[in-house]
Amino acid sequence: MTTPNLAQRMIQFARELIQIPSPSGEETDVARRIVAEMQDLGYDAVWTDPMGNVIGRIGTGDPPILLFDAHMDTVGVGDPAAWHHDPFGGEVEQGRLYGRGAADMKGPLAAMVYGASLLRERYTGPGTLYMVAVVQEEPKEGLALKVLLEENHIHPDFVILGEPSSLTIKRGHRGRLEMRVVTYGRACHASVPWAGENALYAAAKVIFGVELLAPTLAKDPVLGPGSIAVTHIESFAASRNAIPDRAELYIDRRLTLGETEVKALAEIQSILQKEGIRGEVLVPEYDVVSYTGYRVRGREYYPAWLLAEDHPLVRWVAQAVERSTGTRPAIGTWQFSTDGVYSMGEVGIPTIGFGPGQEAAAHTADESISLAELELAMWAYAHIAEEVLSHAQTRI
Repeated sequence: MTTPNLAQRMIQFARELIQIPSPSGEETDVARRIVAEMQDLGYDAVWTDPMGNVIGRIGTGDPPILLFDAHMDTVGVGDPAAWHHDPFGGEVEQGRLYGRGAADMKGPLAAMVYGASLLRERYTGPGTLYMVAVVQEEPKEGLALKVLLEENHIHPDFVILGEPSSLTIKRGHRGRLEMRVVTYGRACHASVPWAGENALYAAAKVIFGVELLAPTLAKDPVLGPGSIAVTHIESFAASRNAIPDRAELYIDRRLTLGETEVKALAEIQSILQKEGIRGEVLVPEYDVVSYTGYRVRGREYYPAWLLAEDHPLVRWVAQAVERSTGTRPAIGTWQFSTDGVYSMGEVGIPTIGFGPGQEAAAHTADESISLAELELAMWAYAHIAEEVLSHAQTRI
């Protein structure tokens, strides 16, 4: 197969992935398509685990082990009227591929699948590459990767995340914590509000406390400051002319290095205590059944992570990208959250991100990705796999 034909085949695969809708929890058809492509490309083994994640292996399974991570699910389309291109058309126009998931991350996934397959003809040394496509990353990043590694007894030495990074290296990002704050009041008729206790007023005090808390949060010189935002509020009462006896609000808390779940919860609990509010602070639990019928649960907490800039993995990937593209890649961090919250944040596996596509394109109407970047990424992934495995064998 000639090089131009390989790139064309990869782009056609990316188009077909976009043409298969795969909102989180409904990845059946796109998973089957990925399995078929990996088998056709000659992976040594391809299978689907109990949760529905797709795993392709190149090598015997022996160390050193490198893992390429991508997700096959996407967010919804949103307002269809905001799109000028069919969200599921996989249309190509003026050198760009359009559609839901073009950048986040069916385009990068296709480049990874093809780049990984090239390792067979480029590297004959020891080691194994796993190319994995996980489910349900959008609502609960890290959970499917955790299940995949534990269910399949895979113990990677290094992880490469293919999320969009404009072909730069990302070595971390802030964590996040979702909090549900419940305030309690006492119901009465709205014509005599002094006879009750309005849970909404208590919630308003919490919101004001959050606003005052925001500028005091910790700052990290690389990841930046922690942040906090109230994103939802609702109240519960017998009717609209009754004083609500319960209110709930949700808080999105972004955690920089040094901030923990315990610290973030304590900050909100201190607001309740200071204001004399009857209430509680809870961390919601993600609880769904995957398309295979596998039930998964996990608390909505995701730790921050940051790999040292002088870590060998950063150096190896930078060398591989420069050799492949002719340009030394910039090194930075992501704003959004990724599966790195598990691989690096929870279990400490050295992890970096590298992918085609712009971070800002994720979740937007008319989401798109450059075809030229996709092709560059495909070859870069092949070089990355070769570089990391060849160096890692002397360190494991």
